Amino acid sequence: MLGISEEQLAEFGMSFGLGAFMLYMLFIIGELAWKSKAGKLGTFVLFFVLAFGMIGFVAKIIIQKLMFSGV
Repeated sequence: MLGISEEQLAEFGMSFGLGAFMLYMLFIIGELAWKSKAGKLGTFVLFFVLAFGMIGFVAKIIIQKLMFSGV
């Protein structure tokens, strides 16, 4: 299909597709904070708590790249 393998397509989806989904989730968190009139502290708490899982996922990817690259 279009000259790419299934592995290349999966890698593209996991990097760019998941990255786009994470950005969309940050937009949703910001919209939630704005509509609820959360204020500065409330907005910080929303972003910190709700985005904490995404930070862990990105950290896992970085750690895997560092461990398997031989650095």
